[in-house]
Amino acid sequence: MNSRQRDAIDRLPDGFAGKLTTTKWAKLEKCSHDTALRDIQGLIEQGLLRKDSGGGRSTSYSLVDT
Repeated sequence: MNSRQRDAIDRLPDGFAGKLTTTKWAKLEKCSHDTALRDIQGLIEQGLLRKDSGGGRSTSYSLVDT
Protein backbone atom coordinates (compact mmCIF):
# COMPACT_ATOMS: atom_id res chain seq x y z
CA MET A 1 0.00 0.00 0.00
CA ASN A 2 1.48 3.36 -0.98
CA SER A 3 1.27 6.59 1.04
CA ARG A 4 -1.67 7.98 -0.98
CA GLN A 5 -3.66 4.79 -0.46
CA ARG A 6 -2.88 4.73 3.26
CA ASP A 7 -3.85 8.40 3.67
CA ALA A 8 -7.13 8.04 1.78
CA ILE A 9 -8.13 4.83 3.60
CA ASP A 10 -7.44 6.56 6.91
CA ARG A 11 -9.73 9.46 5.93
CA LEU A 12 -12.71 7.41 4.75
CA PRO A 13 -14.09 6.12 8.07
CA ASP A 14 -13.86 9.58 9.67
CA GLY A 15 -17.01 11.06 8.22
CA PHE A 16 -16.04 11.29 4.56
CA ALA A 17 -18.85 13.30 2.96
CA GLY A 18 -20.48 11.89 -0.15
CA LYS A 19 -19.30 9.07 -2.34
CA LEU A 20 -15.69 8.30 -3.13
CA THR A 21 -14.90 8.76 -6.81
CA THR A 22 -11.63 8.88 -8.73
CA THR A 23 -12.08 12.64 -9.13
CA LYS A 24 -12.39 13.15 -5.35
CA TRP A 25 -9.44 10.83 -4.75
CA ALA A 26 -7.30 12.81 -7.21
CA LYS A 27 -8.20 16.09 -5.47
CA LEU A 28 -7.63 14.71 -1.96
CA GLU A 29 -4.27 13.18 -2.80
CA LYS A 30 -3.19 15.83 -5.34
CA CYS A 31 -2.54 13.31 -8.09
CA SER A 32 -3.75 12.68 -11.63
CA HIS A 33 -7.04 10.95 -12.40
CA ASP A 34 -5.10 7.97 -13.83
CA THR A 35 -3.03 7.63 -10.65
CA ALA A 36 -6.20 7.84 -8.54
CA LEU A 37 -7.76 5.05 -10.59
CA ARG A 38 -4.66 2.84 -10.21
CA ASP A 39 -4.65 3.49 -6.44
CA ILE A 40 -8.33 2.57 -6.15
CA GLN A 41 -7.95 -0.54 -8.31
CA GLY A 42 -5.05 -1.65 -6.11
CA LEU A 43 -7.22 -1.32 -3.01
CA ILE A 44 -10.03 -3.27 -4.69
CA GLU A 45 -7.57 -6.08 -5.46
CA GLN A 46 -6.48 -6.06 -1.81
CA GLY A 47 -10.10 -6.34 -0.71
CA LEU A 48 -10.23 -2.98 1.07
CA LEU A 49 -12.56 -1.14 -1.34
CA ARG A 50 -15.46 -2.28 -3.47
CA LYS A 51 -17.04 -0.77 -6.54
CA ASP A 52 -20.58 0.47 -5.89
CA SER A 53 -23.43 -0.22 -8.30
CA GLY A 54 -23.59 2.12 -11.25
CA GLY A 55 -20.88 2.87 -13.68
CA GLY A 56 -19.42 5.26 -16.17
CA ARG A 57 -19.03 8.76 -14.80
CA SER A 58 -21.05 7.89 -11.71
CA THR A 59 -18.75 5.08 -10.55
CA SER A 60 -18.13 5.29 -6.82
CA TYR A 61 -16.33 3.15 -4.27
CA SER A 62 -16.88 2.17 -0.63
CA LEU A 63 -14.87 0.59 2.14
CA VAL A 64 -15.44 -3.13 2.51
CA ASP A 65 -17.06 -4.00 5.84
CA THR A 66 -14.73 -6.18 7.86
